[in-house]
Amino acid sequence: MPDEPAVTLPLAARAALLAHPAWDESLLAAAAVPIRDAHFVSIGGGLGSFAVVDFLRIAGLESSRIRVLSRHAAPHVSFATLARASQLRPGDRLRSDSSSTIDNIWGWPGYALWEAWTERSLRPLWRVITEPILSEYFTPRARTVVACVQREAARIGWDEMLVRCHADAVRRRTGGGYFVLARRLDDESAFAVRCQHAHIALGHPGPRQQPDVAALCERHGACPQVANAYEPHEHVYRELVRSPGRVVVRGAGITASRILERLTDDRDKLGAKTEIVHVFRHYVAGPVGPPWFRRPGGDGFAYQAFNFPRGAGGGQLRRRMLAMTSEQRAQLIASIGGTTTARRRHWQRQLARGRRERWYRAEVGQIRDLDVDASGRLRFALSDGGAPARPCAADFLIDATGLEGAITRHPLIADLVDRGARLNALGRLDVEPSFELEAMRSGAGRLYASGAATLGGALAPVDSFWGLMHSAMEITDDLADQGTCEFPGMMRSLTQWWRWVRNRAP
Repeated sequence: MPDEPAVTLPLAARAALLAHPAWDESLLAAAAVPIRDAHFVSIGGGLGSFAVVDFLRIAGLESSRIRVLSRHAAPHVSFATLARASQLRPGDRLRSDSSSTIDNIWGWPGYALWEAWTERSLRPLWRVITEPILSEYFTPRARTVVACVQREAARIGWDEMLVRCHADAVRRRTGGGYFVLARRLDDESAFAVRCQHAHIALGHPGPRQQPDVAALCERHGACPQVANAYEPHEHVYRELVRSPGRVVVRGAGITASRILERLTDDRDKLGAKTEIVHVFRHYVAGPVGPPWFRRPGGDGFAYQAFNFPRGAGGGQLRRRMLAMTSEQRAQLIASIGGTTTARRRHWQRQLARGRRERWYRAEVGQIRDLDVDASGRLRFALSDGGAPARPCAADFLIDATGLEGAITRHPLIADLVDRGARLNALGRLDVEPSFELEAMRSGAGRLYASGAATLGGALAPVDSFWGLMHSAMEITDDLADQGTCEFPGMMRSLTQWWRWVRNRAP
């Protein structure tokens, strides 16, 4: 795809171009926007794009016909950045099972066998065989997933398909297909990619900012005493090791668990004298959930091995979701998902010891009137229902309440919604079981979406490794029906798996 002469699109010309619901070549020529060509374009460049492109390459679509529009140099970059910020070191374990191999569409050999081979240990295999009765569920290390994704990206020719840029908008093309308007990273010059089919996998818009934190930052500007668990915040741990202090951790999910583990490790290994106050909005004292689906719980946490139960992706539960309305799916997803954490013995023992030694305590309520006093300490009130608010102070607050769920914070998705894309009952993109945005169909062209932006559809775990792989399979199946590729049947699947084993290009 040779580069055309660069063009900087003035704001007025850009606004006039975006005002058109459909574009043709003459419209872009009038705006002096150069056009590049591809058959299939994926926007995002993270693991969602990687999963779809991997399936398509295995299904026979040549790399020359695929383009990936992304700010990132590799598909694992966004995932690795979030993992590291939330205190997952390379050797720490994720919340995914052995067979959810996003780099291997066949699921075998799984991550457990890979780890057993690379680490020359039978322990991973023993955990898989005996889970969850005699052992905790096996989950892969962060470094294992990154290494496997890097290997597969090189095998399928990711760098040949990657275009480093900002993708700004998707428009139907007059006569069928789509245009994607993009800007280069270096000089902001605009260009358009003309394609038959497009795919969007942008992930979450970013970390969720609670109203009290937003108000504090508006009053004081940058406030290093308040950190988001999904953004770099090593300065908090360094300062707490340097001098004794009190830290408030807000949240009850897997990331909050990992933050608590890091703080406790610093006490045990580095001699930190940190006092931890853990604020729960809702304290879970025992099993929770509807009668037909009960989760264990206690000490404030609801326990679930994975984001969604394993049965959420197939079988009876999958058939039920396919037959449900959008509102019914939203209710079901809330009951089987929600805020949960994995029940891991290591950090449970840490917190039990913290309660005994009085350096960890749980509080129930909501933080009110968050502010910074003259000495630089955080001051706030903790209110719980009708009880009087309790004044509190701390040196730091780490907010682990999750990632932003309002997908229209993505300008590209907000623009799509303005142009007719529908939202489901959870406020995410309304997709068909094939993950097509049917309302945005353009002649023979199809527009697809996958990942977090599609939560609330007929597949619950859309933002997991397994969910990204399953949505990629559905998209590939639908594109095979359009004649774009050949869906891997038994013989093609076997030969392609053998090529994967030998690390040969598809």
